[in-house]
Amino acid sequence: MKKATHPEDLARLFVEYANAGDADSLAQLYAEDAVLDFPTGHPTVGRDAIRAVLKELVAAGPQFTVEQPMPTLITGDIALTSTVPADGTGGRTQVARRQPDGSWLRIIDRPERTGKS
Repeated sequence: MKKATHPEDLARLFVEYANAGDADSLAQLYAEDAVLDFPTGHPTVGRDAIRAVLKELVAAGPQFTVEQPMPTLITGDIALTSTVPADGTGGRTQVARRQPDGSWLRIIDRPERTGKS
């Protein structure tokens, strides 16, 4: 499995693994204690629980594209990343944490933001 050497790599790797239907590799992009707010308003906590949600997601067979990144904000070992969603959901934001080996993992992920949340 490839590791994210920059916080922005996480979005590209997500697309790569999701389009391959590889929920196990997708889950490895998240820290053990990560939180995924998907569907919006229903937080999923922990890598194993996130893996289960991602298995359902990839089983549905959607195809993802790499979206335009917004500027990344990094302070110490924490990074805030976001992209402009191609599907018009309003925004995608993630918080990543640098790991001891220098790679990055998501710790908070809000993949969509709608007017209802």
